[in-house]
Amino acid sequence: MSDDGSDGSDAIKNVLSIAGSDSGGGAGIQADLKAFARVGVHGTTAITAITAQNTVGVVAIHPVPPEIILAQVRAVAEDIGVDAVKVGMLGDAETIAAVAEALGSLGAPHGIPIVVDPVMVAESGAELLAEDARAALIETILPLASVLTPNLPEARRLAGVDAGSADDPADLAAAVRSLGPAAVIVTGGHADGTDVLDDGAGEPMRITGELHPPGAAHGSGCTHSSALAALLARGLTLREAAFTARTIAAEAIGNGLRDVGAGPGPVDVLGIAVGGASRISLLHRSESVP
Repeated sequence: MSDDGSDGSDAIKNVLSIAGSDSGGGAGIQADLKAFARVGVHGTTAITAITAQNTVGVVAIHPVPPEIILAQVRAVAEDIGVDAVKVGMLGDAETIAAVAEALGSLGAPHGIPIVVDPVMVAESGAELLAEDARAALIETILPLASVLTPNLPEARRLAGVDAGSADDPADLAAAVRSLGPAAVIVTGGHADGTDVLDDGAGEPMRITGELHPPGAAHGSGCTHSSALAALLARGLTLREAAFTARTIAAEAIGNGLRDVGAGPGPVDVLGIAVGGASRISLLHRSESVP
C-alpha cells in the first residue's frame, strides 16, 4: 500500500462532494477538494449552498436551487463518473429532498460508498441546518449513508440526547446507527480525540491518535469525511479507511493555519505552510532563468 493507505492502483478514482461553498476556503467543498487531492483522487462537486463566511462567522447563506443541485450531479455522473460521494452541508428541507433524489440516481443505498457528514453547526458556532430540516435529514438521508460521521454534539442532537451529557460515544454511535446508516463514526475532536466506529460487525472500533490544541480546526470534519470517502473509493475497507482518515485529519489540524483570520484557522491537509518555502525553491531551481 502507498503512504496514504491506498491499494496503489493506477486508475484515477472520481469522488463527488455534495456540499456548501465556504468563501473563507477552510471548510465545505474547498476543504473536500484539498482532502481528495491529499488522498490521490479526482474531486468533483455539486454545490448545495453559497456561504459568505470567514474564520469569525457566517455572514450569509444562499441555497442553490434544487434543480441546479440535481443538474450538477447528473452532469458529473454522465461524463466523469462517481466512485464515491461525500455529503456535507444541506441546510434546508428542499435541499435535502434534492440530494436524496440525486443519491438515489447514483444507486444509493446500494452501490458506491456514500459518506455523510451531518453538518449542523460551523466551527464559529453558526447554525448551518434549519431546525425543521433535522427530521428530513434523519428520514431521507441517513438511510442512504454507507457511513455517517457526526462529531459528539451532532451525534447527541441526532440521538435526541441533551447537550453536554456524558454519554459513551459507543452508545451514541449505536443510537445513531439505529436511525438508518449502515455505519457510524462518532469523531472525538470534541472530547479525548478518540473516534468510535460502529459498523454492526462486533464490538465498536476505537481509533486513537494525536489530539492537537484548538485554534486551527476549521474544516476538520469536512476533511475527515472527504478523506474517508476518497479512501473508500480507492478500495480500502471501512476500518482501514476510518483509521487512515483519522490520521489525515489529525495531521491537518496539527498543521493548521493559525495565522489565517482572527477566528479558528483552517486545517492544512496539504501541508501548505510546512512545505511552502521548499516548493517555491524547487520551482525556482526548475525554471530556466535567462
